[in-house]
Amino acid sequence: MAETYKSLSTSTQNGVLTLTLLGPGKGNAMGPDFWAELPAAIDEINQMDDVRAVVVRGSGDHFSYGLDLPQMMPKLAAMVGPNQMADRRRELMDMIRQMQSGFQKMHESPKPFIAAIHGWCIGGGLNMISAADIRLCSSTAKFSLREAKLAITPDIGALQWLPRIVGEGITREMAFTAGDYDATFALRTGLVNHVLNTPDELFAKADELAQQIADNAALAVQGAKAVLNYGLDKSIDAGLQYVAVWNSSQLQSMDFSEAMQATSERRQAAFNKKLNRGY
Repeated sequence: MAETYKSLSTSTQNGVLTLTLLGPGKGNAMGPDFWAELPAAIDEINQMDDVRAVVVRGSGDHFSYGLDLPQMMPKLAAMVGPNQMADRRRELMDMIRQMQSGFQKMHESPKPFIAAIHGWCIGGGLNMISAADIRLCSSTAKFSLREAKLAITPDIGALQWLPRIVGEGITREMAFTAGDYDATFALRTGLVNHVLNTPDELFAKADELAQQIADNAALAVQGAKAVLNYGLDKSIDAGLQYVAVWNSSQLQSMDFSEAMQATSERRQAAFNKKLNRGY
């Protein structure tokens, strides 16, 4: 990547980019650098035509402790309180919207994101993995939508995405109690697709899954994500119309021709390794 980030690192291999949270706060806590850098990093990833899947993980012993309060408090303190004027409150709203933008860009990216969670995944961390397409965790992972204990309403995406992942009841339980939930709970509720015994096994499984995705026709994977995202707030009929329009273009692609030719010749298809941008 062209940019150098303080709170994130990246590596790319065979069409899979690994995005690693670095902190610098304890437990990869999300401070000012993270909130400024993530949207720019996602924009940059979206422009990388050779990247066809993304794995998001934390460095060290945890995915993320969430919001780095010590680092964020000076800025927040200047904007909050009963005596603040409307313009400062508008400034706070703008800051929240900017913080939301990185996770929203993940959700809207044409590239599939896989979150590999080990250790604690708290607050902002849980908001972040909610924006991913697929989630895996290690057996010792723990999850908490902790904001209610800090007198905050979760405002960075979890309340919008989690109900579609685990359902309304589970989301409300997690948000209202601000409790701690383990990997067994995460698997049972559908928060994660798979639980692996150790972090090493987790990261290996995430890489394997990402590689499986990257080896498929990029336009088809991109299309599946676009259609799924489009259908989140649409009727079934509207979704069917959208996918019909999508495939009327996709079936003209070189990848489709290659798939048909490979099938007739009983060989593995050699798909274009560049991901077409846009929907």
